[in-house]
Amino acid sequence: MYAIVNIAGQQFKVQEKQQLFVHRLDAEEGADVKFENVLLIDNGGSVKVGKPTLSGAAVNAKVLSHLKG
Repeated sequence: MYAIVNIAGQQFKVQEKQQLFVHRLDAEEGADVKFENVLLIDNGGSVKVGKPTLSGAAVNAKVLSHLKG
């Protein structure tokens, strides 16, 4: 299963347990965040595409750290 989600103006393909580097999140380290701009979900070949986003779909994540450079 994977999803295409819009995070901080960029589109990312995300899967469970994956770590991402994204720009400009306004959240503290260790905070849980929810991304609701889900554009597509593929669940084992069953694909749902939003117009432009999927209603009721969200990706939950945790901010591990903030980096510079």
